[in-house]
Amino acid sequence: MKGVILAGGTGSRLFPLTKVTNKHLLPVYDRPMIYHPIQALVNADVRDIMIVTGGENAGDFLRLLGSGSQFGLQHLNYAYQEKPGGIAQALALAEHFVGDEKFVVALGDNIIQKSIRAAAQAFERQPEGAKILLAEVENPRSYGIARIEGNAVVEIIEKPSDPPSNFAVIGIYFYNADVFKIIRTLTPSGRGELEITDVNNEYLRRGTLTFEFLDGWWADCGESIPWLLRANNLVARDGANNTG
Repeated sequence: MKGVILAGGTGSRLFPLTKVTNKHLLPVYDRPMIYHPIQALVNADVRDIMIVTGGENAGDFLRLLGSGSQFGLQHLNYAYQEKPGGIAQALALAEHFVGDEKFVVALGDNIIQKSIRAAAQAFERQPEGAKILLAEVENPRSYGIARIEGNAVVEIIEKPSDPPSNFAVIGIYFYNADVFKIIRTLTPSGRGELEITDVNNEYLRRGTLTFEFLDGWWADCGESIPWLLRANNLVARDGANNTG
């Protein structure tokens, strides 16, 4: 399985820390932020990764990561996003890299405590479609939130004013190659972006979206400076991306 890490955006919610650098290059405890999603994918046996980034600091990723050999990667590829246009728009840049394979997408500012290897293996056995991971959050109005009925997710609502649950879709997604056809059918949201929630809801409509609850904590470092601090403290206390 291949992996795609999305590390673009302006990082406006972390300003002024991001005034002169990409947020994914900021430190989270003892490593640059981007190290964490790379290690999470490596721990899930993903060894062929593309990083999609943009802005004035894109070259810094190459200087920092090089060929990815320090992580044991077989290949580390790069793609440049001309301007921010949403998660789905950034993901579309990986189409030629992915080809017809199943793959996993990780947002570069998301950090998880434990391994997602079991979820990746389950998706490999899944005949088609997509898989999402859910985590309980304190601020459900800030995320894509799952409406759960029985043992099924029936809808995902982006930043709901009246959240149907406290379970957020975290920034790790598993897709088959159909995702690129879906992205081409999307229209920009009110924010002017192609939303990943619309992609996931299309898989729901097709009846091919599965989900699992995340084991361990999840930190969205790009949410705010307090959340970045919280992520630093969590990693310092518990570590992250454990292989268990």
